[in-house]
Amino acid sequence: MTGAVSADVDRDGFQLVMGVLDEGARRDLAEALGPADGAGRRGLLAMRAVDALARSERLLNLMRPFVGPAARPVRAIYFDKSPDANWLVPWHQDLTIAVRERIDAPGFGLWSIKEGVPHVQPPVELLARMLAVRLHLDDADESNGALRVLAGSHLCGRLEADEIAEWRTRGAEIVCPAAAGDALLMRPLLLHASSKSTSSRSRRVVHIEYAGFDLPTGMDWHEGSIAQGRSTTLE
Repeated sequence: MTGAVSADVDRDGFQLVMGVLDEGARRDLAEALGPADGAGRRGLLAMRAVDALARSERLLNLMRPFVGPAARPVRAIYFDKSPDANWLVPWHQDLTIAVRERIDAPGFGLWSIKEGVPHVQPPVELLARMLAVRLHLDDADESNGALRVLAGSHLCGRLEADEIAEWRTRGAEIVCPAAAGDALLMRPLLLHASSKSTSSRSRRVVHIEYAGFDLPTGMDWHEGSIAQGRSTTLE
């Protein structure tokens, strides 16, 4: 399925919101980010411009209906898919969060370290309450790696490999084209993927995750404020 997509966050797990960033806002954000080294960068809330945008009423008003009145950004990542940095993303769910240090707590497991930062899979009930926004700095379509999703898959919790394969056979794959300035809202548990670009055009996306709840006592989000870290390059 291609073209304009009518979707609902609660029912389908995603929704396109058009014209969230105007040309000036996109230009300012692109200038602040600068050229990407490789696929992109993690830890973007350490950048003042990204942190300010993520906490702006413009974005918080998009998040609050789905995350709650206490919605706040907890992680930001920059992706820059281009002819020089081109990759395939297989079907998956976003199952981990980044925290400041390892604190063992019931329901939190499968700890890992990515670029020196502890990551953990929280209880699925918490993931279901989070929401991400993908801010497009360029037009995105099938030719340059627009996101592909399986609507409704976020309602089935954490999926095993065989369940993902089953979803691929019975679910209708949807391509999510977006214009520069559009925002794609998506639940972390939504099955999603993207193809390699076959275009000469870049596909720059700033991906910001939001939560409206606190982590267990002693555990804290890695990107709680701009003072908590510095952005790092994605390999």
